[in-house]
Amino acid sequence: MKITAGALSFDYDSGALRQISLDGVEIIRAIAYLVRDRDWGTLSPVISEEHIDSEYISFQARYANQGASLLVSMRIDFADGLTFTADARAIGAFETNRAGFTVLHPIIGVAGQPVTVEHCDGVVREAEFPLLIAPWQPFQNLRALTHGLGGWQVRCQMDGDTFEMEDQRQWGDASYKTYVRPLALPWPYRIAADSGFSQAVRLSWQAATRDSHAPPPALVTGDFPQTALVITAEEALRAALRPHDLNVVKPQRLLCHFDATQHGLAELQAFAALQTLYDAAYDLELIARCDGPLDLEFSCYAKDLSVSGLKVASIMVCPAVDRQSTPPGSPWPDCPPLEDIHRAARQAFPDVVLGGGMVSFFPELNRKRPPVALLDFVSHGLCPIVHDAGDGAVMQTLEAVPQITASARAIIDDTPYRLGPSTIAMRQNPYGARTTPNPDQGRVCMTDDDPRHRSDFGAAYAVGLAAALVGSGVQVWTPAGLYGPRGVMDVEGNPYPVAAVLRELAAQAGQAVTAALTPSKFARLSFQNTELRANLATYGPVTYG
Repeated sequence: MKITAGALSFDYDSGALRQISLDGVEIIRAIAYLVRDRDWGTLSPVISEEHIDSEYISFQARYANQGASLLVSMRIDFADGLTFTADARAIGAFETNRAGFTVLHPIIGVAGQPVTVEHCDGVVREAEFPLLIAPWQPFQNLRALTHGLGGWQVRCQMDGDTFEMEDQRQWGDASYKTYVRPLALPWPYRIAADSGFSQAVRLSWQAATRDSHAPPPALVTGDFPQTALVITAEEALRAALRPHDLNVVKPQRLLCHFDATQHGLAELQAFAALQTLYDAAYDLELIARCDGPLDLEFSCYAKDLSVSGLKVASIMVCPAVDRQSTPPGSPWPDCPPLEDIHRAARQAFPDVVLGGGMVSFFPELNRKRPPVALLDFVSHGLCPIVHDAGDGAVMQTLEAVPQITASARAIIDDTPYRLGPSTIAMRQNPYGARTTPNPDQGRVCMTDDDPRHRSDFGAAYAVGLAAALVGSGVQVWTPAGLYGPRGVMDVEGNPYPVAAVLRELAAQAGQAVTAALTPSKFARLSFQNTELRANLATYGPVTYG
């Protein structure tokens, strides 16, 4: 629902405020009251007693978790400025990782720009929003932030607790996120039964000199990368019975997922069997145990690989413990130095192209940076539903992709760069014990099964992602699996709409391309002999010309 009050406008959506704007200029991306479970899943509130007036909105929100509830009375006043207040009370001992307000600042026109930071102790200092993506919290102990954008000076004050900011671009979100309860404090924690607390976010503004930051370039050129599909050993066995399934896309590469904590010779042999039937570059994604003598461990991998008959084009090595993220303030798990791991890999595989990085996402790579001097390439994946699974939010993440690749380039310099599995749904949750079930096929954060991947939405998102990667120098991208909820077809071999898009793009590997991308609106990829267009506002279908 669009709400307008003078120069102010915002979208009111299930208790959250989005696209808070002044005279059409988005000044704050969102304000929402979020409650997380122990796996950082977002609890969906039940909204009741909702009242919408010309000057305020009020409602009750109930969050349920493990037999307890958090009941929150909320009110949004917008007659003079904008004030969002929340009074919470626990019904039963309520477990959570986080409960409270989250404020999102946009990134376009904000990244690298000045901000006045007010801390809880009263100290005020001048700073800048990070230009390159910050691995840790850029601002902590926060009370207020004041920034300029589009001819407005905007102050955002946050009361009721200690807030801090994280650079949410790391996860693909097109925002800087200010949230409540510092990560250095223990989590999960319990809110005692019948206890309560209050918080508020207050926005005020005044006209200012219109900023003159340059908009992002309308057109970007580059060479299109090779296309890979990620495949498991089980899927390789199925594909060996139906090798024509791979012709639906005709990828140049197959990324063979091999988890040494669970897999062995049989899985390598499954990939080798497929290799005799489908000609492509077979890259091994090796999740290494790294729990004993490294030379012995990697020599065993080399022996099994030789016995299996699989001829690998490259091996990407990632320690098993690094599949899970280590948040700020948490101790790092036991793991040998990355330099030692990659030296052992090089000794075991002296003639193989070896890569490193993370099998998860950019935050993990940004916080635990690879020894690029020892590597032939660096890789990480993407997932657009870590924090917000709304349709618009997923397409909005495309704003952040060029900033992710630029930040990665600052880390790896001219080392070859590959994009690992990057689907809407999450194949493994680095931030909790499991991905979030999605039996109702809804819009769910951190689920491993998102129905949009299998619809025109997924095809449009793939075109948008491809457009966002142009100019980054990424040599290989991995936009899907082969079968199942994150694949290009179901297990019976029926292709999804994304398959046609990826087949067209796979055929353009190495070709010059010009990309036009306006996140949340449209994406276009222009090659010498064809063009792909996606309406990101209506979520497809993709058109060709």
